[in-house]
Formats: sequence, structure tokens, C-alpha cells
Amino acid sequence: MEDNAIILDYLPLGYVNEDMSAFKRKPVAQAIGTENFTLLELTPKEETDLEIHENVYIGAGKRDKINRVKGKLDFENLTATSRIEIDYVIGEIILDHEDKYIGWINEAGSLSTRLHKLELLPGIGKKHMWDIIKQREEKPFESFEDLKKRVPLLTDPVASLSKRIKIELDNNQVKRGKNKYRIFTQGPRRQGGRNQRRDRNRRRD
Repeated sequence: MEDNAIILDYLPLGYVNEDMSAFKRKPVAQAIGTENFTLLELTPKEETDLEIHENVYIGAGKRDKINRVKGKLDFENLTATSRIEIDYVIGEIILDHEDKYIGWINEAGSLSTRLHKLELLPGIGKKHMWDIIKQREEKPFESFEDLKKRVPLLTDPVASLSKRIKIELDNNQVKRGKNKYRIFTQGPRRQGGRNQRRDRNRRRD
């Protein structure tokens, strides 16, 4: 479950390709959860405006701006705007929860005798992995800056984490090899939902 989400796109007149007039279409927002990066479709409250990158509460109890969580959203059904913004928003979430992801880097172990969890991050090969393990054994990393300072070859750990999360979210990518594992996100929702039938190339009004 997600308690908070970041707005990726807000469509005050709804999806333009819905089979109804503009007067009948309802406002909708596409968002991503801050805990498990769940892609979500949200219905805002009446007379409420939302801003892209805005953090909204979607958990139990009183919500200020969101009336209903309509359900999970597939990556392929993101709007063009959401696809652009998602890279920035994932990076923002990681930086806002720096302790969580530094903790993961400090504690990540092996998946098998041949594969370590650290190797799932794009841009991290065997050399980076062993450098990280050696350094964290001497002293756990305290921040991304500390990580970059002690493992100079790893120039942008936030970008590596972001790319990994996007790989897990993108259901258009072939899930083989390293791509078949889920570390930071939950599995896809069941097939056959309303969102599956929507055009993957939606356009905004």
C-alpha cells in the first residue's frame, strides 16, 4: 500500500480518447507512490487543482486533494507527460529517502552464487560491486556523497537506482536475466483491467 504519491500528470478534462464528450469526462491524475513506486490513477476532489511533482496523501483517513485511488496503472498506459516526468520524480523520491536506499546498498547481498543484488543496478559491474563491498565492510556508507567519494568510479548512484526502478516498472521490457528480478517495486497487477484496454499512446487535450 502507498500512503503518499507524486503527481506525474494531471488531466483536468480527463483522457481525450475516452468515448464521451468533454463535458462528461472526469479529471484524472497519474501518479507514482513514494514507498514502492506503484503507478496509480487518481481521482481528485471537486474544484481541486493538482500540480506535476506535487506530493499528495492517498492513504486511509482524510485526504486533502484526492477523492479516490482508481487503481494501479500499467507503464504502457502512462501519458507522454508522465513518461517524461517519471525519470525526474523517481530521482526525487530516492533523494528524499536517501537513508533507505543507502541502507539497501549497505545491506544488499547475493541473489545466487553468480549474481549479487548490487549487479542489478545499471552501470555497476563486478569491479564496482567489490569496491562497494570492501568499503562498506570497513565502514557503512552514510550518504550518496560518501558513496561517491569512497567509490570514485561510481559517479551517479542515484541514476543507477533510478534506471533499475524504471526497468522494473516498464512492462514493455523483456524480463530476462537481470531484468527478471524485482528489488524495489511490486509485481504487475492482474491482466484484464480497464486500464489494459486503453490506448497506450494517449494524448492530452
